[in-house]
Amino acid sequence: MRSAPMTFHARADAALANPTLKLAIGRTTGNAERKRAAAVADFPQFDAARERGKRIKDHVIAHLDHYLLEFERNAIASGATVHWAATAGEASRIVVELCRQAGAKRVTRVKSMLGEEIGLPHALDEAGIERVETDLAEHIVQLGGDTPSHIVWPAMHRTREQVSEMFKKAHRAPHTQETIEAMVDSARRELRDKFLSADVAISGANFLIADTGATCTVTNEGNAELTTTPPRVHIVTAGIEKLVPTQAHAFAMLRLLVRSATGADVTQYTTFHCGPRQPGDRDGPEEFHIVLVDNGRSRMLKDGLKEMLRCIRCGACMNHCVVYRQLGGHAYGGTYPGPMGAVLTPVFDGLERSRELAQACTLNGKCQEVCPVDIPLPTLLRGWRDRSWREGLEPGALRIGIGLHTFVAARPRLYRLGTAVAVRVMRLFRQGGWIRGMPGLGAWTAHRDFPAPAKRTFMEMLRDGEEAPR
Repeated sequence: MRSAPMTFHARADAALANPTLKLAIGRTTGNAERKRAAAVADFPQFDAARERGKRIKDHVIAHLDHYLLEFERNAIASGATVHWAATAGEASRIVVELCRQAGAKRVTRVKSMLGEEIGLPHALDEAGIERVETDLAEHIVQLGGDTPSHIVWPAMHRTREQVSEMFKKAHRAPHTQETIEAMVDSARRELRDKFLSADVAISGANFLIADTGATCTVTNEGNAELTTTPPRVHIVTAGIEKLVPTQAHAFAMLRLLVRSATGADVTQYTTFHCGPRQPGDRDGPEEFHIVLVDNGRSRMLKDGLKEMLRCIRCGACMNHCVVYRQLGGHAYGGTYPGPMGAVLTPVFDGLERSRELAQACTLNGKCQEVCPVDIPLPTLLRGWRDRSWREGLEPGALRIGIGLHTFVAARPRLYRLGTAVAVRVMRLFRQGGWIRGMPGLGAWTAHRDFPAPAKRTFMEMLRDGEEAPR
């Protein structure tokens, strides 16, 4: 008998109780936040570039049918074969069947969140095809039997100390020095012959270029180029929203993507793939397949979520999210974590199964502030909350609690009396400016202290002309 899946609250509680996870998250997101801030400060045109990127994506979304057909036409002209997949399951089946047709025993895979979204790793494993993850972080995830916890740094939930132990157990020639360089060399030795002996390469695409039929990948390790070049067959899986009209538009988006994702001016490797090997080419695949995946994206256009289709998967929203930085990615329970995941997961998994994600947000707006294409994430999250309420998905206790708050808040005298009493009661539990334990606050104080309130309510201080404490 299968046990029921963990709820968001259970996953969040487990994450909050894990000090190693907090250390790993803090190291990575803090560094990412600082690097992004420095990159934006050094790029005075960032706001203008951001507005242009937003306009490019909105234009493509408004004319998606036109650009999809243009891309298909030009991709076929380059020698590629284009496949259409309406669902995640259909997309995985197409890829597995292409691997079987190629007689593939081993496939190498470039990091791709779309691949995770459609369940491709599991589908390949189920088909008995050896799957080799070539991105260093994805290699770590595969060794650990994990799923990605971040869309740019999939293994950020692991500390370097944990990675060292994993490599020593799994690698044929593990490192002997406890340095990052030595561990990278160990992974390189482990993966190099698998790059060269794979039958099929599978990658995603950061952008699809409509006027040429080319796909664009962006990496920092060069693993994408080494993965996609030697095998006889190259399969690209990409969401239909990845389109841009021309290569010039792709470069405009790259200026935003790299700075927002890693804080660099440009990435190490930006590669455009356009069809299979042509006469005179020294390398490249004999077959080039592109699987265009819908999986709810058309529905997003109709359901008031079209702004989310602007997303270029940079990860900035989660790097700056106060909730994500406490919980990490696995607590969200879907393919995509953080604010973007809280919007996307109800599309893929249904609102009834993921309604808690929209509630796990302070609505402080930082995610929209740093989004390179200005996605109104707080507004979209409020939309899911509203829909959950209208559809009766919120638990009865919450509905009663909100009803009680509404009753009290609509009666000023009662509200002022209640807050005055609450402030004074809470101060009885104060210890050094913080509350470390109090009835009713157990869910909060189980893992962190609660700030003790001021001596008087804000309304009392406002009435008497006092300045509120900062």
